[in-house]
Amino acid sequence: MPSETTEVLAARYGSRYRWLATVTVMLGTVSAVLTTTTVNVAIPDIMGAFGIGQDRAQWLSTGALAAMTIGMLLNAWLINRYGQRRTFISALSIFIVALLVAGMAPNESVLIGCRVVQGAIAGILQPLSMYTLFRVFPPHQRGSAMGFFGMSVIIGPALGPSLGGVLIEHFNWRSIFYVAVPTASLAMLLGSVFMPEREDSSVRTRFDWTGFVLLATALASLLTALSNGQRSGWHSDFILVLFLVSVSSGAAFVFWERHTPQPLVDLRVLVNGQFTCAAAVACLFGVGLFGSVYLVPLFVQTVQGYTPLAAGVLLMPAGLILGLFMPIAGYMSDHIPTRGLIISGLVCFALSSYWLATVDVNSAFWTMAGCVILSRVGLALIKPSLNVTALRSLRPELLGQGAGMINFARQLGGAFGVNLLSVMLDRRTFFHSDTITSLQTAGNSGTAELLRSMQALLAQSGVSPDIQSSGALHFLGRMIYAQAYTMGFRDCFLITAVVFTLGLIPAWIMGRGAGKSHEAWRPETLRAI
Repeated sequence: MPSETTEVLAARYGSRYRWLATVTVMLGTVSAVLTTTTVNVAIPDIMGAFGIGQDRAQWLSTGALAAMTIGMLLNAWLINRYGQRRTFISALSIFIVALLVAGMAPNESVLIGCRVVQGAIAGILQPLSMYTLFRVFPPHQRGSAMGFFGMSVIIGPALGPSLGGVLIEHFNWRSIFYVAVPTASLAMLLGSVFMPEREDSSVRTRFDWTGFVLLATALASLLTALSNGQRSGWHSDFILVLFLVSVSSGAAFVFWERHTPQPLVDLRVLVNGQFTCAAAVACLFGVGLFGSVYLVPLFVQTVQGYTPLAAGVLLMPAGLILGLFMPIAGYMSDHIPTRGLIISGLVCFALSSYWLATVDVNSAFWTMAGCVILSRVGLALIKPSLNVTALRSLRPELLGQGAGMINFARQLGGAFGVNLLSVMLDRRTFFHSDTITSLQTAGNSGTAELLRSMQALLAQSGVSPDIQSSGALHFLGRMIYAQAYTMGFRDCFLITAVVFTLGLIPAWIMGRGAGKSHEAWRPETLRAI
């Protein structure tokens, strides 16, 4: 029986096949990335359930994003070795098991482990979906195809917090892991019919286990060092050894990939200047995007006192705007220069982050929602345009590696973004707390008046005189921490604004070479894709 390749399935189902394939990969990708930000609205509840701090809880996001980064590099080898259909179905099978175990996790270690597995599967499926859409759509519609791919990657995280808030409000945080099981199961069923099998003519390659282990060691060591540096001390032996292992493993990885005949990452894609600039934009974009997606739900719940449901509702308008703008932006990327779209999107994100850097406990609901909506408009403008610009510059034989690499760059930035902003939130909170505390002296009339007022209130409530003073001081300490925590968030939002602004530099350089990028898209080469 002949293999059901893309050409065979297209001949069987006609022009509608591209839409059948699109629905299939979108279902799978949405299922895989749905929990990426759904978990963010559940972090305060999970911290309370397991008695852990923010430094430990952030691994629910960081671990998944780091694993997603590694998983993206497996994509090209898995497609070559097993084909799109087997890779798609097997990945979703593992994903469903990880969801069920996470929903029953007895402690945070099991939960974080399941999040790592879920992230790895999401990392495999995202470039697989991009690659599939690139093969089933004709060249003149690939911008629109990237718009649909962007929807599949973003709709899950965009609507995930809203759905997660509803589930936590009416059930508990464990229910957020079960919601993706039905859609993942349906995607498996459709994938068994509409996903192409392995091409008979392709040559099987060996997997680069050495490169895989070196890269995983470098990322795991670096992220662990950054996460524990505040608690263990940045100059402690443990942290210094982790940094040394990370740098050594990273250097060994680059050396190995340049000399092995079948590398995990084909570094030839970085020789292309336009693609390298696109990867730089994707990395900075990931730092700001995932960092802000992590911070906003945490801010409104821990500072403004929102419930998970209210936090989810806050993000819902932005998700709807994103769903509306993404196909439009994909269409625009087929008809107008992509550099303008990418730069406009980065400017929207930077303005949104600058706006968030001014919020406080009294900021109105629609002020917060407006900040998020503006960022989602920027996301819709960037996502399809960046993918199209990056892949247009590559030769057909490098498309698989390029699809994995551009997503790898974005997710790598996301992993470090969440990790570094989590560290910065703690550091800046401690800094502002120490600064404000140093001002609370006997000569500070405002502080003295506050303490007298609190002692009077405690006295009216019948509190014993010998603990009125300590009670007033405790209240002052809580006020100082709340103010410092708010200022720490504002500093982190300002950092994300700077990151997006820095992304304008490679975006501008990338656009200058756009005119040369279409050489790889000539008709005689497109037939080989």
